[in-house]
Amino acid sequence: MVSTEAQRNAARTPPPRRFTGLLPHRMLHWRRPIWWQELAIIALGYWLYTVGRNAVPEQESIAFRHGRSVQHLQDVLHLNFELSVNHFVAAREWLAQGMDYYYATLHFIVTIGVLVWLFIRRPHVYRGARTVIFVTSLFGLLGFYLYPLAPPRLLPQYGYVDTVVVFHTWGSLADPQIAEHSNQFAAMPSLHIAWAMWAGIAVFQCAKPMWVRVLGLLYPWLTLLVIVGTANHFIIDAVGGAAIVAIGFGVQWLLSGRGAFTPPTDAPDFGLPDPPLPGRAHGTRAH
Repeated sequence: MVSTEAQRNAARTPPPRRFTGLLPHRMLHWRRPIWWQELAIIALGYWLYTVGRNAVPEQESIAFRHGRSVQHLQDVLHLNFELSVNHFVAAREWLAQGMDYYYATLHFIVTIGVLVWLFIRRPHVYRGARTVIFVTSLFGLLGFYLYPLAPPRLLPQYGYVDTVVVFHTWGSLADPQIAEHSNQFAAMPSLHIAWAMWAGIAVFQCAKPMWVRVLGLLYPWLTLLVIVGTANHFIIDAVGGAAIVAIGFGVQWLLSGRGAFTPPTDAPDFGLPDPPLPGRAHGTRAH
């Protein structure tokens, strides 16, 4: 039996303080996001992304030197399977065309679609998710500035095939006519991978149908195949993309003291997938 004195000591012991974030507490209460404010934030973020991405000095000679260095590093690490995947894709026009259009369109369509879906259906976690992708994109721009990198498709001496040029895919950022207005050396880190990981995690965490959640998990992997198959990125670029999205989640946690998909304690219940019961995790049954 626990003594009365021990009970008194336990009652006097203060509970451990939980980290509640760097932002003022009043900013962490539940507030329904306002559409015009969020639209303005997204527009600002996209403007910073486009202007920053294209305003960074291209430093062509440095970018090509970095491209050769990355190729050498991947050869040393035996991560040089991009060439085999690229040749497999380039030998099948239907596949190359499909991947080129995927690369040029879904990067924006899926990301914006997930943002809108979170705003409408999961407003209690929307702000945290939006903070993650905003911070992720800013770190991506920083990477473009600090490490201009020629993508594999601009290094034909290694045997890569630029599928956009070969098959004349319309509308891709790699299209020569469009490339004139875009920084072709903004490859490290891969924002295609970073945004795909963010969208995939958001769908997995917030969707209810299991098949939709599985699609969310598959989306970043399919994007990885596309960026490699079209010779738009090295594998190391994808690692950089994963790193900056992890930084985005870390910054969001520092600001709020909770995960991006953990709603404020005073938020209404808009519905999220229930976590697995302890007794039923990994396919086991509770007894």
